[in-house]
Amino acid sequence: MIIEAISLVKIYDVGGTIVRALDGVSLNIEQGEMVAITGSSGSGKSTLMHIMGCLDRPDSGRYMIAGEDVSQLDKDKLAEIRNRRIGFVFQTFNLLPRMTALENVELPLLYAGLSGAKDRAAKALAMVELSDRVHHEPNQLSGGQRQRVAIARALINDPAIILADEPTGNLDSKTGEEIIQLFHGLNDAGRTIIVVTHEPDIAAKCGRQIHLRDGRIDNN
Repeated sequence: MIIEAISLVKIYDVGGTIVRALDGVSLNIEQGEMVAITGSSGSGKSTLMHIMGCLDRPDSGRYMIAGEDVSQLDKDKLAEIRNRRIGFVFQTFNLLPRMTALENVELPLLYAGLSGAKDRAAKALAMVELSDRVHHEPNQLSGGQRQRVAIARALINDPAIILADEPTGNLDSKTGEEIIQLFHGLNDAGRTIIVVTHEPDIAAKCGRQIHLRDGRIDNN
């Protein structure tokens, strides 16, 4: 079991109104699964993604990654787990505009003070079939190529889990299909892929779907 969540609760105070963004969510994800987390706006999927990605902590409940309870770790410990186990891919790519593809991909290793960043970044770009674009800046790349750079950056620390938040949201349907196929390839190589999406056709291409409604898992 790579991920186990037990009765996760997350509460926000929005202008004096208490909102239970997560209201007792429990789920399991096995190593090597490709899972879609779906739901409409306000269903709780972004809150769940933040907890699963160790960007936030639940107010109650337990969250475990590879058997390690990370529910109440402090920010520094969460960052350590995040950097070691999880790669993130976002809808908006989050690339630095004045840096080349290679420089964007090697950034996590440079921040961590690790050696061999350039070689590892080049290998990651080769994995997403962008060896011919390593010296291009984001404005010289198509949307699909930019997302591939973002995926290469997510792979640079060799994470067990890839967490993708609306990864096809800014792409046309053909390019979105190519990105999902790329995720399938990474999944076939043994990585656990979690795709947060509101697009039913994207969710249908994942091995399993977890649907959220009003902060709870909807089993209907």
